[in-house]
Amino acid sequence: MMDVNDQVFATVSTGPVGEGMSRFVDWLLNHAQPIFLVIDSAINGLAGAIEQILSVPAPWLLAPLIAILAAWRVSFSFAILSLLGLNLVLFMGLWPPMISTLALVIAASLLALIIGIPIGIFSARRQHIWAITRPVLDLMQTMPAFVYLIPAVMFFGTGLVPSTIATLIFSMPPVVRLTYLGIRQVPVDLIEAGRAFGCSERQLLWKVQLPNALPTLMAGVNQTIMLALSMVVIASMIGGGGLGDVVLRGIQQLDVGLGFEGGLAVVILAVILDRLTQSLAASNFSRKSLPQRFKAFINFWTSS
Repeated sequence: MMDVNDQVFATVSTGPVGEGMSRFVDWLLNHAQPIFLVIDSAINGLAGAIEQILSVPAPWLLAPLIAILAAWRVSFSFAILSLLGLNLVLFMGLWPPMISTLALVIAASLLALIIGIPIGIFSARRQHIWAITRPVLDLMQTMPAFVYLIPAVMFFGTGLVPSTIATLIFSMPPVVRLTYLGIRQVPVDLIEAGRAFGCSERQLLWKVQLPNALPTLMAGVNQTIMLALSMVVIASMIGGGGLGDVVLRGIQQLDVGLGFEGGLAVVILAVILDRLTQSLAASNFSRKSLPQRFKAFINFWTSS
């Protein structure tokens, strides 16, 4: 007579689809190791270089630089909040993990944009390509994020590289979809006017379609960065490090304070990245110069 444990095992045993995927992964492990070594070296070099660049300025220099960027792109109020938030991260002793997390997010987002934007452009110009790309994006977005960790660890071990690849796969679909959407929503009369003036297909793309699709495209960039940041804790399970490792230690040790500090640092970093990337898509950004923003900030506080 089958007991409960046998029934549970029977329901979770690998079926034909899983067996086929396992054989495919085994074939890749046996025949594609040179490709994996090249990918490993490239991602290690990119993420390592970004982390080294971010680590060069001392916290007392990098935090004001980010605040100045926030004042220029967003507002002086947000610049002050950013400076306070970064100083809080420094006070909690989480500055090095934050830099590691930021480097991972930038590396994964940069790779997602390099791969995703051309795919979105090509899909918008060739509908049969979009018919193939769309179900792949659906699969990437609906597959549980933990599933990406299994092949990433099998191909690249643990550490920064598999964490970056898993984050890349999870965060790439929005930029592909919104690039496609932005180009498809360009008014037909603008495209016809460009062709009437003798634009080639390449000129039409760079001078008509991409400039008009830029706000939608930048929204895709924003969503990609936010999704990459949301993978921080999951990536820490395979050696991603950074703030995700702090949160993971808090979970493992049932340390509410440690988990809260790590989560708060992630929130601060997420808010800063979100507002900065949102400002890139703002069509009315150039209406106010930096002195005008500072004057508006002073007027707001002196009049209240």
